[in-house]
Amino acid sequence: VTTFKMPEDIGSVLDAQVIGPTTENLIKSDFPEQSLKPKVQVAFQTPPGQCPRSIEIERRRRLYLTFDIAQLLASEGIDSNQLMPRHCDPDNMPTIADKKDPIFPIYLPLKIFDDEEYDCRTPEEWISLGLEPGSRDRKPVPGKALLPTDDVLGHEDPKSQKLIYKWIDVGVLDYDKETKLYLVHKSDNGLVHDEEGTPILNGGMTPEG
Repeated sequence: VTTFKMPEDIGSVLDAQVIGPTTENLIKSDFPEQSLKPKVQVAFQTPPGQCPRSIEIERRRRLYLTFDIAQLLASEGIDSNQLMPRHCDPDNMPTIADKKDPIFPIYLPLKIFDDEEYDCRTPEEWISLGLEPGSRDRKPVPGKALLPTDDVLGHEDPKSQKLIYKWIDVGVLDYDKETKLYLVHKSDNGLVHDEEGTPILNGGMTPEG
């Protein structure tokens, strides 16, 4: 009779029984699957001899995963930490005789150089990637943002000389049409949770507003 007695933690026993390779996605993520797929201009009905749409999407997805914006900028001699304007320090201003770069501090915000002409998606299309079929909740969309490593000082004084800016994985929560700014939240290995450990949905907007 004891042979047929089930253990109390049957779930953990089944999880430990890995017989072989599986196609199941074992990575936990708060990002919808479609938010990681690139946009392609390929017909849904593929003529004979041409690359099918699904294969083209998968090829570009793998190609884009090999790109890293920090490395691409570094290959052009651009230091990501120097992209953000800082407060001027009159006591430590380099002179022309010192032959140090930059002689003049960076003071123009990045949004002045933002060009939306060749964007493959509009901001509304990017945000809508968080909507899954059959669900009313909008999940975050994966992205990278140039953010300070010190969250406290970064909120108090974003132009502080003490801050170090790096490209950080984030979940895009919302978009403001007036300011043309995205609301983002730092992600932890694909998870975008609030302080209570709850996944952030609908841009952080609660039913109470």
